[in-house]
Amino acid sequence: MGLVTAGSWTIAALAGVYLLHRWLRAGGGRRAKVTRFPLTLVFSHPTLAVSALVCWAAGLATGSRALAWLATAGLAVAALLGFVMFTRWLGTGRHAGTAGGLPVLAVTLHGLAGVGTFALVFLAASAARVF
Repeated sequence: MGLVTAGSWTIAALAGVYLLHRWLRAGGGRRAKVTRFPLTLVFSHPTLAVSALVCWAAGLATGSRALAWLATAGLAVAALLGFVMFTRWLGTGRHAGTAGGLPVLAVTLHGLAGVGTFALVFLAASAARVF
């Protein structure tokens, strides 16, 4: 299950890197008075996901349930931040900007892979024998 989770996490990460690259290339990182995606939100999401991945990898290496649960918690917070960005992306709002140009397929792939990854991490952490 650890390798399946790593594969799902890789798909989510690659789609996320692509989305971040597109957002930055379109000027999303420029400071604006009002923005749909504040920099703190945009960079907290992948930072938490990468931190959770490090905990997951350490949990795989050591067999530690505590690290598996820490990875689950970190991924849950990253998922909540991702959901906030997703709802902002869906909303048309009065502040249309560069974020509206993100490809639907990449956003969908990233979201589905992220949800699948969270489910796998949670199931693995919940199992009697984690790995």
